[in-house]
Amino acid sequence: MRQSLEPADINDSSADAGKTRKRPRPGERRLQILQVLAEMLQNPKGERVTTAALAAKIQVSEAALYRHFASKAQMFEGLISFIEQTVFGLINQINQKEESGLAQARGILQMLLFFAEKNPGMTRVLLGDALLQEDDRLQERITQVLDRVEASLKQSLRIAQTQGGAWAGVGQEEVSIRAAMLMSFVLGRWHRFARSGFKKLPTEASDISLRILLSE
Repeated sequence: MRQSLEPADINDSSADAGKTRKRPRPGERRLQILQVLAEMLQNPKGERVTTAALAAKIQVSEAALYRHFASKAQMFEGLISFIEQTVFGLINQINQKEESGLAQARGILQMLLFFAEKNPGMTRVLLGDALLQEDDRLQERITQVLDRVEASLKQSLRIAQTQGGAWAGVGQEEVSIRAAMLMSFVLGRWHRFARSGFKKLPTEASDISLRILLSE
């Protein structure tokens, strides 16, 4: 699964191989709009992206944008859907690969930091910065995504409880507190990345940080 927003592979039939399409297919145009929106969100100044600026960047009219998305909010919903599908797809892969609860938690945390590093514009969506002055339901949606991520971390720590060792003596309440603390660490790294104009990478010294955070 791709961790950055890239064009989907398009398989043309042999009958179409020699033809040149003058206009992109509807699905391709939608993807292009989301790609350009994500790129514009990478602006270190964190300026709000308008539909006029987005249309100018793609070199189409604003009316053309609304032929593919009913509203600007729907465009952001498309980005959130990409984040949700990618992040939870990767969490599932990590959980299937790792039997150790602590290894699962470490893998999830590393993935979250790496995902932000590869997708600076998405980081602003995850933090809610890009959603200011937009539809309130977008903030609610991204909050739900982050709550699900924290629940995944909590589940991995609960597995660690059952696997003996130092974590066997950790209580349920402490597991919840630790999961929240780990999520706060990730959010802090994301905020630092965004505030630095995407210069201070979230993965910087992450191995040492996670070893300390996941130790008993």
